[in-house]
Amino acid sequence: MSYNKRKNFIITNSIIVVFVLLLSLFINFYLTSLIGFTQDTFFIVTFTVLVFGLVLYLLLSKTIFEPLFKSDENLQKTVKETLHELNIPISTIKLNTQMLEKKITDEKAIKRLNRIKLASNELLKLYEDMEYHIKKEIDRVDISAFSLNDIVNHSLEKFDDLKKDTKIEVNIENITLQSDQNGFQKMIDNLISNALKYNLETNGLIKITYKNKNLTIFNKGKEIDTKNLFVIFDKFFQEDSSKSGFGLGLFMVKEFCDKNKIAIKIEPTKEGNSFILSLKNIIKE
Repeated sequence: MSYNKRKNFIITNSIIVVFVLLLSLFINFYLTSLIGFTQDTFFIVTFTVLVFGLVLYLLLSKTIFEPLFKSDENLQKTVKETLHELNIPISTIKLNTQMLEKKITDEKAIKRLNRIKLASNELLKLYEDMEYHIKKEIDRVDISAFSLNDIVNHSLEKFDDLKKDTKIEVNIENITLQSDQNGFQKMIDNLISNALKYNLETNGLIKITYKNKNLTIFNKGKEIDTKNLFVIFDKFFQEDSSKSGFGLGLFMVKEFCDKNKIAIKIEPTKEGNSFILSLKNIIKE
């Protein structure tokens, strides 16, 4: 719901509540005066008026707010249908790119094809982000079982063209997790993207390890300033403003962790920084 709609909803709802309350008080006073004030009549009249007020509130709110909720439902339906239609051309581009990769040998053509591949991957990522955020807004996020190994490998495949000379070491168990798979995938994507962005330009290194129910993503690079550990997950915060992005990645990581009972902490050292996720609450036994 947009800010204006939310504001109008609060104002209109407040007016309805005040109107029903005042009307109920007036009716209660009138009936009590008419029948005569005794303890028995007071409770009977008050209870009757309260039921009347509740029914009146439900009728008025349903009549007034139904068009507002219907408008939101129609908007969500349109957006979901549009996203579904977007997925078709994106999948087509990706499939044809993979087919052309097997046939093209010319170096310049391969470079052009790689640029198309990168662009289509970005489009696919945007599509997945939009789809997930819409589902999250309407509380229809699916909880399912999935492999930690598959999630990490899928994420590394996405950044295969961007890692350049950065060495990536993976040492994780193939454990099964029970959580919001799409959200978990995006969280890992953001942490690996962050590890690549703030890595050393030469001899870069990322280590992804799992031990004692903790998943650790380490990257070589400048040690995070201790004073920034309290604000690093804040919206729009960037320790190095020269880097690309809007400072939303770690904010979204923390938001997901808090919602899904995943404790996250950062351990900065002179060699680099470790982001440690406690997965004990989402491990499927």
